[in-house]
Amino acid sequence: MVASVRTEPRGSMAMELTFGDPALTARLERGVDAAEERLRAVAAEARDPRVAEIVGHLFAPGGKRLRPLLALVGAEFGERDPSAAVPAAALAELVHVASLYHDDVMDQARTRRGVASANARWGNATAVFAGNWLLSKAARLAAELGPETIRLQSSVTNRLVMGQIRELVGPSDGGDALAHYFAVVAGKTAALIAMALQLGAVRTDAPEHVVQALAEYGEHLGVAFQIADDILDITSTSEVSGKEQGKDLAIGVASLPVLLALADERPEADELRALLTAATAAPDDSGLPIAVAPDDSELHRAVAPDGSGLPRAAALLRRCGATAQARAIMQARLVRARSAANGLPDGPAARVLHALCDFVAHRDR
Repeated sequence: MVASVRTEPRGSMAMELTFGDPALTARLERGVDAAEERLRAVAAEARDPRVAEIVGHLFAPGGKRLRPLLALVGAEFGERDPSAAVPAAALAELVHVASLYHDDVMDQARTRRGVASANARWGNATAVFAGNWLLSKAARLAAELGPETIRLQSSVTNRLVMGQIRELVGPSDGGDALAHYFAVVAGKTAALIAMALQLGAVRTDAPEHVVQALAEYGEHLGVAFQIADDILDITSTSEVSGKEQGKDLAIGVASLPVLLALADERPEADELRALLTAATAAPDDSGLPIAVAPDDSELHRAVAPDGSGLPRAAALLRRCGATAQARAIMQARLVRARSAANGLPDGPAARVLHALCDFVAHRDR
C-alpha cells in the first residue's frame, strides 16, 4: 500500500492521503472529523470568548492532524469499535497543540500553520498560559478515559517538558551534541507520536505486545518526522511548510543538518561552520534562543529570514552534505519504524503505518 496525495487537500493528513482501502480511509476521516469537533468543544469550555479565541487559535487553521490520525490507526488493532478512540485522538492533539504554544515562545516564531502565532498576536505570557490551559484540559480528558490513559498522558507530558528544558539549556560542556539532539527530539516529538498510537490501541483493548510494537514504531517515526522538519527548514518555502522559511537557521536552533555541518572539518565547510558557530552561540538574557543578529552583522546577512544571504546559507548546508547526511539518518529511522510495523498483525491498519513511512520519506523533498 502506497500513500497517495490528493490534488486538493482538505486540511488534515487523513484527508490529504488515501491508503488504498476506501473503507478504512473513510473511517479515519470520520474519526478525525469527530476529534475536530471534540477539540472545538474543548476551546468553547473557556466560556470567556476572548480566552476561547486564544486557546482555540491553532485549532482553526487545521494542521496535519497526524497525532489524531495515529490514535485512530492504533485503535484498528484492538477488539472494540475503533470509534471508541475518538476521545483519545482529541487528547493526543490537545497535548501536541499545547506544546506548539510553548515551542513558538521558545523559538520566537511569528507564524504557525500559516497564521500569526499566539505569542506574536497576544504576547509570550498569554501564549504560555494558553498552552498550560490546554494541558490541563488534556489531563482532565485523560482522567475520564481511565488509569492507563492517565499514565500514558502524564508520562509523555513529563518527557515533553524535559525535552523543552533540555532544548533550552543545551548540551553539557563537552557533551555529545548529537546525543543531546536525539534526546530532545525523543521528548518533544517522538514521545507524542508514540503516545497517540498507544492511546488508540488501549482504548480498543489491543494486546499489550501490540501496544508496545506501536510505541516502538511511533518513537522511530517521530524522530524521522522531526528530521524531515529540520530539512524542510532549509529546503522548503513558507507556503509549503506553514512556518517561516529558515526560522531555525535565523534563531540559532541546532537542527540535525546544522549539527552535522558543524562536525564537518573539511576546509570547504569553513565558511558555513563559522556562520553556524555564531548562530548557535549562547542564548540571550531572556534564556530563549537568540533572535536574528543585528542587521549589519555577517550572521544576519547569512541566515536572517528576510536577508538575501539565506539562500547562500541553505546552499552551503546542502553543498557540505549535511542535508544528505540528515536524510540518510531519517531513512535509517524509517527502516526501524517499518521493522516495528512488521511485528504487528497484517491488515489495512499495518499497511497504513508503512504508507506513513512513505509519506515522511518524501516529505522533505
